Amino acid sequence: MFVEYSTINESAKTWIYPSSRKFYTDEIDGLKIKIQSFIDGWKSEDKNFKATYQFLYNRFIIFFADDSKSPLTSAEINEQVAFILKLQQEYKVELLDKMNVCFKQGEYVQYKELKEFKKLLKNKTVSEKTIVFDNLVQTHQEFQNYWEVPITESWYSRFLKK
Repeated sequence: MFVEYSTINESAKTWIYPSSRKFYTDEIDGLKIKIQSFIDGWKSEDKNFKATYQFLYNRFIIFFADDSKSPLTSAEINEQVAFILKLQQEYKVELLDKMNVCFKQGEYVQYKELKEFKKLLKNKTVSEKTIVFDNLVQTHQEFQNYWEVPITESWYSRFLKK
C-alpha cells in the first residue's frame, strides 16, 4: 500500500536508482505517475505492506518499503527490478549501475563512471569536501543520514590520496 513519505519508518528497506542523466521536464509527470502506479500495485493484496518513493534532483528514483509485518519475497523484489528495467528502456537511461558515482558540483548533480571519478580526484577537480551520493544505503535511516555526504564520510574515501 502506498503511504506518504513522512510516515515510512526508519527501518524501511531502501533502493536507490540513479539515472545516467537528468529526466527532462516533460518526462517527470509521466514518470511519477508510473512510479505511483507501480507502488499502488506492488503487494496490493497485503494491507500490512507499506511503500513509498522519492524522486530527487530529477535524477534519483528511491523506493522505501516497510515490510516488517509482511516481508518481501525475491519475486516481489524482482518485480521492482523489472519495473526499473522497463523505465530504462522507455526513457533511454541507465538506472541499475550502482558503481557509477553521483556527486554534487556546485548546484548540479554529476554522474560519472568510477574510473572517470578517480581521474577527477587525481586532478583535484573534486576534493574531499565534494558531496557524494552513497546509493548503496539499505534503510530509510541510512538514507536520511548517509546518502548525501562529503567524500571523507563515504566509502569513496578509499580513493583519496593519503
